Amino acid sequence: MRLNGRRESSNVDDRRRSGAGKAGLGIGGALLIAAITYFTTGNLGQAISTGFQVVQSSGSGTNSSYEPTAEENELAKFTSQILAGTEDIWTEQFQKMGKTYHAPHLVMFHGAVNSGCGSASSSTGPFYCSADQTVYIDLQFFTTMKSQFGTAGDFAYAYVIAHEVGHHVQNELGILGQVHQKMSQVSKTESNQYSVRLELQADFLAGVWAYNDHQKFQSLEDGDIEEGLSIASRIGDDYLQKQAQGYTVPESFNHGTSAQRSRWLKKGATGANISEGNKLFELPYSDL
Repeated sequence: MRLNGRRESSNVDDRRRSGAGKAGLGIGGALLIAAITYFTTGNLGQAISTGFQVVQSSGSGTNSSYEPTAEENELAKFTSQILAGTEDIWTEQFQKMGKTYHAPHLVMFHGAVNSGCGSASSSTGPFYCSADQTVYIDLQFFTTMKSQFGTAGDFAYAYVIAHEVGHHVQNELGILGQVHQKMSQVSKTESNQYSVRLELQADFLAGVWAYNDHQKFQSLEDGDIEEGLSIASRIGDDYLQKQAQGYTVPESFNHGTSAQRSRWLKKGATGANISEGNKLFELPYSDL
């Protein structure tokens, strides 16, 4: 991506030096354990708790100061610039709808962090907490993406950030609260299906951001969208479950298949109107 000269967001809280967790299994091992918990139970809170317990129980020694590497500091700048880009684009998109966009905060942490949704660890991966309207990310997740998913590149990283901001956009539009209320009133299988619709819409919104960011700043380079589609295909429920346990349990899917995630990201990134994402809550589940 072309980001030279782009501004950085003022809504970033860098806690990497103040929240270092204990050493132990590390992000890779803890991520796998949390992923198995998440994709087996579909319970984000339980996955966060499990990952946090892994970090705590596998540690040896007390918290120590953490000094980010030069590479990670570059990723911090990149993350801040991407967040700024989402602020610019979603402010414009909301104005077109006659609405006001209130940008989220973003917390960078290392090891473990306290959020408005409870304690979390690096093993949970990036997440959005609607309680405090904040995106949380341990930048070492990008290293995990490269080592575990075989996918790296600045747009792949930008997609991860934009997806979490997409959940904030859903929150701003009232979609997140409405769907969560419905999820609490139906069976586990139906709740998972609503979750899939939410996640696919966040993918779609990440694509909408990418398209409009390019129109405004000429930010995309050849191969960038392909990078995003590549990581989307590797974080589908079917792909992750096969990696973790060798088989899939479709009724437990709560993020969407690799094909679905790639399809909706691409749809947003090719110029679809933001309202197209609402179809995710109208289409039969089998047609997503």
